[in-house]
Amino acid sequence: MSTCSRCGAQFSCAMKDADPAAPAQPCWCTLLPAAVAVPAGADASCWCPDCLRQHIAQTSRPAHD
Repeated sequence: MSTCSRCGAQFSCAMKDADPAAPAQPCWCTLLPAAVAVPAGADASCWCPDCLRQHIAQTSRPAHD
């Protein structure tokens, strides 16, 4: 299990938590619009589905004049 670096929730990340003996599977996040860079580094962590979806919703809203 992975831990969301934004809220601390536990979630499954196919890229980080994958079983090396199993065939590679795309992560759930690849089905969403690209919104933030994939974190790099040994201690980096992705966002959980709720946080990533919330971020996408907030950043895709039309700007008000």
